[in-house]
Amino acid sequence: MHPTFINRTLFIATKHGKEHALAPLLLDKLGVGVEVAYIDTDIFGTFSGEINRSKSVLETLRDKCNRAREIYGIDLVLSSEGSFGPHPQIGFMPCNEEYLMLIDFSNDLEVVAKVFSIETNFSSMIIKTQEELINFADKVHFPSHKIIIRKSLTDFTDIKKGIGNFDDLIFYFNEIKSQQGYAYVETDMRALHNPSRMKVIEQAGEKLIEKLNKFCPNCSTPGFDITKFEKGLPCSWCGNPTQSILYTIATCSKCLFLEKHKFPNGKQVEDPQYCSFCNP
Repeated sequence: MHPTFINRTLFIATKHGKEHALAPLLLDKLGVGVEVAYIDTDIFGTFSGEINRSKSVLETLRDKCNRAREIYGIDLVLSSEGSFGPHPQIGFMPCNEEYLMLIDFSNDLEVVAKVFSIETNFSSMIIKTQEELINFADKVHFPSHKIIIRKSLTDFTDIKKGIGNFDDLIFYFNEIKSQQGYAYVETDMRALHNPSRMKVIEQAGEKLIEKLNKFCPNCSTPGFDITKFEKGLPCSWCGNPTQSILYTIATCSKCLFLEKHKFPNGKQVEDPQYCSFCNP
């Protein structure tokens, strides 16, 4: 354990039970005490769309940490933010990105970890029949993973969240269907209602701890990790630079010390098939 965290308590700023995924890791591998700083994170945006996230992911993470500090007067805070959408390369496949930010206000330290995963049940659809509803529920791992029902994507009246049993699911579906002939049904992506997301948050926690155990060679600050990549690995045929990685650059967030590592993937030349000169 790094001296920075000895005999300190790390507060997890959350409303949706993320401590269940993160606290055991932090206790075991970082050695800090762990407590929950309960804040209303919905004010920064909701997955169901009533409140849109108005800032970037990193700005939102900082706002959550600052909010916890303001309310509880604490100096070591961890916040989380997730996003869901189509895979950037495979559009039909849903994906989940989870970010964690640790801010040590006493030591002016900020460390961020990110995980990208396709292990998500993120889905939604307009449903007209009970048979369609049951098929959707089965596909998204209901009832262990909760469901939201409402009138439409943009209508937030009569929204029912956290539905976790078939009786309620069918009741609320029929209630909305009786008004308009269909219902908009979606997965509830709040962490405490979505075990798949909790697993990805845990993976982000492991990555954060891994980063915190990397120390700056210049000032020993935790969180020394890769921040940039430089392309230009030469082609094995023509020697021209390719789009493959030539250098990684690790940066200290405290003293801004830089360390370049050449040939990070263990090869000194690239296959000509990836060369824009040999294979235009």
